Amino acid sequence: MPHRAAAHLRFIPHEIDDREISRHVKFDPDSGQILVLDQRMLLIHGFTLAALRRELMERLGGESTRELFTRLGYQQGAEDARRLHAAEDGQMERTLAYGTRLREMEGFVRNQAVDRVQFNQETGDFWSDYYWESSWEAEIHRAQFGISGAPACWMMVGYATGFTTALMGRPILWREVECVAMGHARCRVVGQPLEECEDAESHLSFLQVEHFISTPRRRSAKPVSPSPQKDTLQQLPDLIGASHSFNEVAYLIKRVAPTDATVLLTGESGVGKERFSKALHVLGPRAENPFISINCAAIPQELVEAELFGVEKGAFTGATVSRPGRFERASGGTLFLDEISSLPLHAQGKLLRVIQEGELERVGDTQVRRIDVRIIAATNRDLRSEVEAGRFREDLFFRLNVFPVKIPPLRERREDIPLLVDTFVKRYSVRFGKTIAGLTQSAGEKLWAYHWPGNIRELENIIERAVILAENNGSIDVEHLFSGGEQVPETAPHPSPSASVTLPQAGPGASLSVHQAIERILDANMALEEIESLAIAEALRRTDGNLSAAARLLKLRRGQLQYRVDKRAGEA
Repeated sequence: MPHRAAAHLRFIPHEIDDREISRHVKFDPDSGQILVLDQRMLLIHGFTLAALRRELMERLGGESTRELFTRLGYQQGAEDARRLHAAEDGQMERTLAYGTRLREMEGFVRNQAVDRVQFNQETGDFWSDYYWESSWEAEIHRAQFGISGAPACWMMVGYATGFTTALMGRPILWREVECVAMGHARCRVVGQPLEECEDAESHLSFLQVEHFISTPRRRSAKPVSPSPQKDTLQQLPDLIGASHSFNEVAYLIKRVAPTDATVLLTGESGVGKERFSKALHVLGPRAENPFISINCAAIPQELVEAELFGVEKGAFTGATVSRPGRFERASGGTLFLDEISSLPLHAQGKLLRVIQEGELERVGDTQVRRIDVRIIAATNRDLRSEVEAGRFREDLFFRLNVFPVKIPPLRERREDIPLLVDTFVKRYSVRFGKTIAGLTQSAGEKLWAYHWPGNIRELENIIERAVILAENNGSIDVEHLFSGGEQVPETAPHPSPSASVTLPQAGPGASLSVHQAIERILDANMALEEIESLAIAEALRRTDGNLSAAARLLKLRRGQLQYRVDKRAGEA
């Protein structure tokens, strides 16, 4: 075990009160639901899951099945950590202890600590060493395939990795060093930060739902120079994530990339549309040809046609030479039209003709030139709404909307934040010649709670600034993150009550009965969701944002209130 300053380490308590953790489990046969941490659960037969696992191995192969089950476990662990941490008022020791017990209650393994789990929330230090007894995964794998040459507790390893990564705010990698499926008496796992694992890369493939997705890397001593060889995979931009919504986009990119189909990327500003467009080009049949990008919002209206289609000498004042436009420059390759909704209507008509006919005329010229390009367009606006408002041509919209891909905002894939932060911290630590241990717990919680109006672009900028401000060999704290005028979030984002609704007021000194209050609310013609949002907002106001106190006022568990607050923040 690596040496650590014992004075700064904290330990998970041995004793766990099952009555406390049972608060988070609800069986409701009358509604046909089982809830754990307000998530719907299913009790299924173990032999059917075992049969599914075997069939996947036969169809996909062992490695792909391992990655699939590990990734599912990772997503479960990250979500459980978030909900349990909120329900336990941010108490790390209880959250870690209950996380291990929760998995035992679900029937996966029996945890027995070889050495007490040790962690430091300020430096990101973490160490764990567990025996996993009665592992369901190991036992069924051995029963189905006999003695294996590799560990088989895939979902459990993923769960532990996702759970501790979400809690610590940095990648914590769990590796199975002994396994019943390999003939050992019991399974054994070790968990530690990615930086301390010499063979980390070989264990991270499960984070790559597709081969073009990047995984977190161990910090290198100096920047890695790009290979002079034209290796396609080396040209890919960093696309990092393991959340369900991110993986859905990756699946779509894989399907459409090998084709010549027009792709329309939609999503808020900063979600990474240009990165996905480059991935589409590199993975497609035109990878060896040009990739040309143009931001339609950055071109003056009078120059749009010249930029897109080219200009002939003397076409207008200042056109002293003939030059090709972006379409001609992209010939044989890909043209990325960013912010396509900003094109003026007259240019939209000419763009439509070029796409339909596959030919163009330069401004001021009569010669028709054939062009062969793949179109990838992107917008942060709803083009259907733009069409209805008369600002975008309907026929052009249909031409572009062949294969739409919506990229989710960062607030809808928060479980990817630790992976992205780790990548950005490493990138800028190398650039600025600094060593950064990681994030403090408080900093990690604020990043999770922040609404991210600027999405991944904003996260990268904030981390770059934080690396500059943080002390060398130190950790990033809250004051390093939000020093650019951003509003520092509460521990959990507050819901936004409807400002347009005003309840009728009772006269001075009057007190309303419950029945009268309900009548006044109904008279205000409010939706049930608005009523709930107002009640949550008022409870948080009375308790100065204290979630636990607000939950008591509303007769809810803290985790239930946290779920409602997060849901409304995501919808805002």
